[in-house]
Amino acid sequence: MDFSTEQLQTFKAVIDAGTLERAAGHLNITPSAVSQRLKALEKRAGSVLFIRSRPIRTTGSGDVLLRLAREIQMLSTEAHRSLGLDATPDRVPRRTELSIAVNADSLAGWFAPVLGGLAAQDVMDCEILRHDESHSTALLRSGQVMGAVTTKSNPVQGCSSVYLGTMRYRAMASADFMDRWLPGVDPGAELAFAPMVSFDRTDDLQRALLRKVVGKRIAEAPAEHFVPDSRMYVAAVVASLGWGMIPEVQDPRDGSLVCINEAWTSDVALYWQRWKVPSVALDLLTGLVLDAAGAAGLRQEF
Repeated sequence: MDFSTEQLQTFKAVIDAGTLERAAGHLNITPSAVSQRLKALEKRAGSVLFIRSRPIRTTGSGDVLLRLAREIQMLSTEAHRSLGLDATPDRVPRRTELSIAVNADSLAGWFAPVLGGLAAQDVMDCEILRHDESHSTALLRSGQVMGAVTTKSNPVQGCSSVYLGTMRYRAMASADFMDRWLPGVDPGAELAFAPMVSFDRTDDLQRALLRKVVGKRIAEAPAEHFVPDSRMYVAAVVASLGWGMIPEVQDPRDGSLVCINEAWTSDVALYWQRWKVPSVALDLLTGLVLDAAGAAGLRQEF
């Protein structure tokens, strides 16, 4: 059973835009036409493909067709470039659209050279989604992204996985915070009451260290602040809002932060997973990611 390319690309446009109305504007057709194409695609698939939420979300069946739509668009674009079909003075060569997921600490730490590499090429437009490294493979499965920085080593079906390296996090705080909350008389007992800063409610680095150091001695969780931006997270710890796990690549190294205990560290192994689909753009992007990880000293024997 073949699926209509027009219907698949309309479905992709709706998921990317989040609403039928926005997708209609991007496609330069009416919302009614968008709705008709989606109904026809669902009829062909024999199942519901999306949930009318804001933004619209795919179902399991929708994930399968979203990935198919992205693969078709990517391969079609690269075929046009290879055949020189856009190589005329009055036509701008098509660029492959790629979406990837990268965690916030990588974006703020070692990922910058990838942006420079993207600026120096003309084969792709890249959308970077900031997403927690422990959950980014879900975006690969759903077809929302073609590549992801993740903590998962086992490749998602249809993907390859390459070890990038390990990011080391150290428990750090300002000198003033240390004087007030962690003077070092009884480190474990002191940590049990000291305020801490977490990135968001899915960030378990601080709680994991707390469980490791304090163990059963903790009666109730200490004050916890949430700062969902990597640079502002470091600034919050510098400002004595609490202690936090700071990645080595983001250590200010200006004396504003002090390592609480040299043994209080956490290593997070990172992997690059990408679709196995042959793609010049995806190969180029993969090379940029691996080179950036290597330049930052992340890549090492595992």
